[in-house]
Amino acid sequence: MTTDSRAAATGRIIGADVGGTFTDLVIWDGVSVATAKVPTTPDQSDAVITGATELTDAVDAFLHGTTAATNALLERTGAKTLLITSPGFEDVIEIGRQDRPSLYDPFVDRPQPLVERDSRFTDGDRFEPGDSEAVAVSLLYSFDDAKRERAIRAHINRVAPALAVSLSSEVAPEFREFERTSTTILNAYLQPVVSTYLAGLERRVSEAGLAATVSVMRSSGGLISTERAVELPAAILLSGPAGGSVAAASLARSFGRERVVSFDMGGTSTDVCRIDNGNPDISYQRAIAGFPCRMPSTAIHTVGAGGGSIGWVDSGGSLRIGPRSAGADPGPACYGKGGLEATITDANVVLGRIAPAADLGGRLTIDHDLAHNAVDALGEQIDLGTDRTAAGMVRVVEEVMAGAVRSVSVEQGIDPRGAWLVAFGGAGGLHASSLARALDMGGVIVPAHAGVFSALGLLLSPPRVDEARSVLLRSGGVEAGIAGGRAEGVQPWSQRGPDAALEREVAAVAAEAGERLPGAEVTTMVDVRYLGQSHELTVPYASGEGWRRLAERFHAAHLEVNGFHREGDPLEAVTVRAAAVGTPWFTFDDLPPWTPTGAAATGTRTVLTDEGGVEASVWMRQGLAVGTEIPGPSVIEEREATTWIAQGERAVVHPTGALEITW
Repeated sequence: MTTDSRAAATGRIIGADVGGTFTDLVIWDGVSVATAKVPTTPDQSDAVITGATELTDAVDAFLHGTTAATNALLERTGAKTLLITSPGFEDVIEIGRQDRPSLYDPFVDRPQPLVERDSRFTDGDRFEPGDSEAVAVSLLYSFDDAKRERAIRAHINRVAPALAVSLSSEVAPEFREFERTSTTILNAYLQPVVSTYLAGLERRVSEAGLAATVSVMRSSGGLISTERAVELPAAILLSGPAGGSVAAASLARSFGRERVVSFDMGGTSTDVCRIDNGNPDISYQRAIAGFPCRMPSTAIHTVGAGGGSIGWVDSGGSLRIGPRSAGADPGPACYGKGGLEATITDANVVLGRIAPAADLGGRLTIDHDLAHNAVDALGEQIDLGTDRTAAGMVRVVEEVMAGAVRSVSVEQGIDPRGAWLVAFGGAGGLHASSLARALDMGGVIVPAHAGVFSALGLLLSPPRVDEARSVLLRSGGVEAGIAGGRAEGVQPWSQRGPDAALEREVAAVAAEAGERLPGAEVTTMVDVRYLGQSHELTVPYASGEGWRRLAERFHAAHLEVNGFHREGDPLEAVTVRAAAVGTPWFTFDDLPPWTPTGAAATGTRTVLTDEGGVEASVWMRQGLAVGTEIPGPSVIEEREATTWIAQGERAVVHPTGALEITW
């Protein structure tokens, strides 16, 4: 993959993003955008090829966001994996940390380890691979010296060449043996599954004459080759939702909005991500299905609340929504494909937000009676009428999603008031303004092509390489405070010369990232903490700035996140990070001005609200001219999505075709 995507392909580019319910596709031919939405299939490549061949015969670049790795982990269908570690550390993946999955629920357990006890070996043990398909190698201090791990891989390649081998020194060369081992096991566990899927997809793409190769979205919001994705499948665990946050960030830059939150409500789940100064927040550790993963990713928070989320009644008689979803098959009851349980989509049909006979994506027609019957059956369980049950379902799911927005803002020490919500996904526009108003946000932006916005994000994504290395450097004067010596691997500085050590480590990691993506812009960050803390904050650092500037940034970040700082305390620079980022295929500024087609106003229909039924105007989004102002109550329909404008709100059409909703 080259640094400059424009140089690699100046013609037709397609992005295919796989979701739990639908697979979305966007194609750019250098002049205009065309879209498609098809039901997701058990073999994701079936839907990808179906949608792609509907849009084009061939492209210069094929970009893909996939949930193949995520699904394999959630469904526990990865490879049978062995672990080789240092003596005495075979059980670290079960011991873990002292934190509990749910603080006040004693019945919640950690997930079962991905490697069985009899499949864990120590360095020097003799073992038989048996029916195993992958090996994870994670030795103590290998982040500092990888020679022994490499020797073990060379031996395995000689005696069992069919095994996929993942080394912690290459997957996650960072300290903390539990998290590093967990990430390495994830990588090994997923490698055969991801390799089979991507090889099959690339073969089918080539056989169909669509493109020679496929590029894959990584969790941190950039593109990598299929070869690199196979080597590092843990890096694509959030490949699917990452595209939406990248697209939202690009749109925020185009609008000049410094503080936004992306809100992607699809059929199965809702993903939210905070975006500051045009860049998605990046997390360097998260738990996925309960397993720690030290891979950079857009800091997306996901809740099981989407259009297909099923309503149910708990043992206490309370109405609940999700996380179980109707998926693509059978889908919501209103799809007419055999689904009987009430979903959020059914509730929106009953309320009139979605037209009683809406044509979704040109592939299926909504059946109002089926939606009504499903919601009515749910209401009987809690002694509520159909309309009140539908309204209750919407209220419950919106509170779940508001909690998701709080988790990426308030719970991180960030005030969401005044920030804008960028809403997309097939159902995002139906609920966004209610969430934004509840959280006192500045307004809502619903972009053009909202229903396939994550797929558009693939086209807006640059090639990207992420590198990291733990260095464990301490600020001056610390050695005097360590009783009897210093920790292994820690390099004490004198107060007069800390900059040289920091510069050396930063330069090494930056060079590593730059070598993988020549000509890219390389940015560097450092994980810093106060001496004695067990957690770090990642702060930006540019070569030559020196320790004093790094310390100033850390103190300011600590004050913002934690509400205090201690400027006189010694610090530790724990891990140095680098990101090499190339040029995306295009930006929002490259898109042609919004041009309306067809009629705009199509009539009115009754929509049920908390205040009762209101007569809402109905508009076709494709027909709306730039500058058009639409007061609520109104429904704005398009091929892949619907937007609800409530009483007291107004939407204005931006030159990009986006809707700006304020109140």
